[in-house]
Amino acid sequence: MTDEVAVIGAGPGGLVAARWLAAQGFTPTIYERGAGLGGQWTGEPGHSGVWPDMHTNTSRMLTAFSDLDPGDGAVFPPGQEVLAYLHRYAEAFDLTRRIRYLSPVTSLRRGAGGWLIGAAGAEEKYRRVVVATGRFQSPAIPAIDGLPTFGGSARATPTFHYRGPAAYRGKRVLVAGCAVSALEIASELAQHGARVVITQRRQRYVLPKFAAGVPSDHRIFTRYGALADETLPVAEMDRQLKEIVVEAGGTPQQYGAPAPDASLFAAGITLSQNYLPLVAEGRIEVRPWMSSVAGRTVTFADGHAEQFDGILFGTGFELSMPFLDNEIRMTLDLDAVHFDADRHTFHPDLPGLAFMGMWDQSGGYFVPLELQARWIAYTWAGTIPAPAEADQRRAISAYRARRGLPQKTRMNLVALTFARAACVEPAVANWPEFTRALLFGPLAPSCFRLEGPDALPDAPARFADDAAAFGAITSEKLTDRERAYCALLGGSMTTPSIDDEVPLGRIAELE
Repeated sequence: MTDEVAVIGAGPGGLVAARWLAAQGFTPTIYERGAGLGGQWTGEPGHSGVWPDMHTNTSRMLTAFSDLDPGDGAVFPPGQEVLAYLHRYAEAFDLTRRIRYLSPVTSLRRGAGGWLIGAAGAEEKYRRVVVATGRFQSPAIPAIDGLPTFGGSARATPTFHYRGPAAYRGKRVLVAGCAVSALEIASELAQHGARVVITQRRQRYVLPKFAAGVPSDHRIFTRYGALADETLPVAEMDRQLKEIVVEAGGTPQQYGAPAPDASLFAAGITLSQNYLPLVAEGRIEVRPWMSSVAGRTVTFADGHAEQFDGILFGTGFELSMPFLDNEIRMTLDLDAVHFDADRHTFHPDLPGLAFMGMWDQSGGYFVPLELQARWIAYTWAGTIPAPAEADQRRAISAYRARRGLPQKTRMNLVALTFARAACVEPAVANWPEFTRALLFGPLAPSCFRLEGPDALPDAPARFADDAAAFGAITSEKLTDRERAYCALLGGSMTTPSIDDEVPLGRIAELE
């Protein structure tokens, strides 16, 4: 039993965890409730929020792991391509035979010397368990006066259950929310014959997926951004990010949408390529948040009222791990938003138990998931020192102090936190030829194979190709703006000193 590890979930998090555990000498068994691997990317109705025509809002380069090239498909691939990639990954690392399909875990509790997993009417004991069931499976519906009375023919439902525009063609549809799923679905509906209204609590800035030939996630999820987030005053970070966003996509009021707050941090950001142009064409109307529902009639905060055939809620998710027993839940102080863990992963009172992908994040998950998996595997194998208990408890105390504040964080902060934990963050000083790429280029998975455990001889060449792929980082020389930004950081242009639990509230609404 010593080397056996149970992994709960065969989505991206579970697969990458099993791959790295196996590489460190463990024998992983993956429990999967569905009939196939892929998690959300299966598109399975009722268990996935991925609809048939959905494309990623993260670029191909950042929707991949470090040791399997994503290929030359679409820059923002459709869901089917991501699922095919995960199948290739499972085959490449001999993971398929480790998966127990149609085996939903119904219980997880502590046993003598290990953990007991209940599935298929039986319990099995493992020394270690990784929970990788995902963060986005229990849609949150806000409380709205009269919502249960809604009587439209297309019903009121979360975007999680949306499966395409056919059922809404010719209908008046209200889409609630301003996160990426709400804007992408509103855009698809407007382009396929529905009459669409968006209702939102406030107007966010909207960043297109692509600007000047460069994927936007290459521009905003950078290592420099992590340095600056910790080092610079809030007002300066606000100014810099707003400068990038407005140059790439303009301001919402230029398209006829409401004006957002002058502070980008106060307003928030959402990524969508087509939403604002459709507002400009009058194919999507924007309303303030709804105040009440009565039958088919929705009344908004400004007093305007109109009838709708359907309402789609793109209003986020609740954290859900119903199989955990009461002892684990109490130790984690688990609720619909929070759970206590050192960097979202370990708790010192739950040795041999780890969690994958349970934080709420903007930006692609594949890169930080792999780094988190490597941290777990390296720690349990003794490849790197385990975190000190005192440090873990300090990190949990710091997290608890932020309960009640916005929890969403950015991909670059999470990735660099896990890279540091796994001892694989490349030092800029060691790669002078990559200074610009490492600071202002994409956080490609290849850059985390330059140094540390499992560094690869071909990683420099791969990272050079990744950094230059879209013409964003084609020279070693910093631009004037980049030099100006770096000058503001003074002497901190070395490895970012992001601690175990970075204050993450500055861009809490970035989607």
